[in-house]
Amino acid sequence: MPGLLRGVARTAVISGTATAVSNRVSRRQAGRWAEQDRQRQMVYEQEAAPMAPAPPAPVAADDMTAKIEQLKQLGDLKAQGVLTEEEFQAQKRRILA
Repeated sequence: MPGLLRGVARTAVISGTATAVSNRVSRRQAGRWAEQDRQRQMVYEQEAAPMAPAPPAPVAADDMTAKIEQLKQLGDLKAQGVLTEEEFQAQKRRILA
């Protein structure tokens, strides 16, 4: 009888461990898929939204501060994937000219 109990206990431990690992893998994969869906949704929303030109910067007392702010905004748009490298460089040249 002790051998039988030991076998049943071992089977229960193995089964419980396998279930826990399987659940964790499923949750991790579901999280990855959800993140991919969010990224795709952001791309679709950006493509669907009309690209309005950036409003001209108001005339500021310190022109360099305004240029720096525009460059930061431009960098954020590039980081978000709204602008390509070529568009980013063209706009940067325009701002600094």
